[in-house]
Amino acid sequence: MNQHFEIYKISEEDAIKIAATPELPHKHDYEELIICMEGKLEHFIDFKTTIYDAPLVSFVTKGKIHRVIPEIKNDKCNMWVIRFKSEFIPETTFQLYSYYHDHANIKIVESKRFNQMVTLCEIMFNEMQENIPDFAVIRHLLGALFTMIESERKKIETDAPEIQKTQNITFKNFLKILEENFHRPEGVDYYAEKLFMSARNLNLICHSILQQSVSEIIETRKLIEAKNLLINSDKTISEIGFDLGYNEKAYFSNVFKKKSGQTPTEFREEMKKLIS
Repeated sequence: MNQHFEIYKISEEDAIKIAATPELPHKHDYEELIICMEGKLEHFIDFKTTIYDAPLVSFVTKGKIHRVIPEIKNDKCNMWVIRFKSEFIPETTFQLYSYYHDHANIKIVESKRFNQMVTLCEIMFNEMQENIPDFAVIRHLLGALFTMIESERKKIETDAPEIQKTQNITFKNFLKILEENFHRPEGVDYYAEKLFMSARNLNLICHSILQQSVSEIIETRKLIEAKNLLINSDKTISEIGFDLGYNEKAYFSNVFKKKSGQTPTEFREEMKKLIS
């Protein structure tokens, strides 16, 4: 995925084509949201396969191994697929991780709220058809869409075991503290101390939920913000690195390249070409 945001529709014809040559389970470097209005969705995630009937919402965070196969039901299949890079909405991406890591698929009751969610997708799609789409508008609409989804998610009761609920709360609290402090040069011990637990236990929870260590999650959050600043500000590479707790430009550039495959300068130049 070269763009920061894309949206498209899956129809009955598309579902037939996908079923003919299904993908293997995989992971990707972007976030994926599916709004399923009609049909069914076969979803392999968290190492199990489940089939869901529409209407439903599916959100898969970056890096999770999964496979989606849309299916026809009652001769119909109608779904919106939205893909976006983490840095497209950096302020909310990690909140989404905490909301959806333990339930990627949410069964929705067809209602006025669900129809409003579909309308938001249509507006975003139409905006993307413009010669020069206004991505600020799309960001606001995508944020509103997730707010609606979260409102529906809260209505769903969970049967998760007590230990899983405790881990989920700890993980959400960690992400909240991270959001307030990722600009600082703090490590695992700092966050563990804030949560009144050992660094080892915090690492175990993060591995269980996101398959990443605390250090990896911290670096990922810094990388998302770095990309956001490279795209949306005129700050120098050194200034951006310093803002994120890196005192040396060379070290910041090395970390950025190791995690993204490009230097900060290469990333900025590529994004300028794409946006222009």
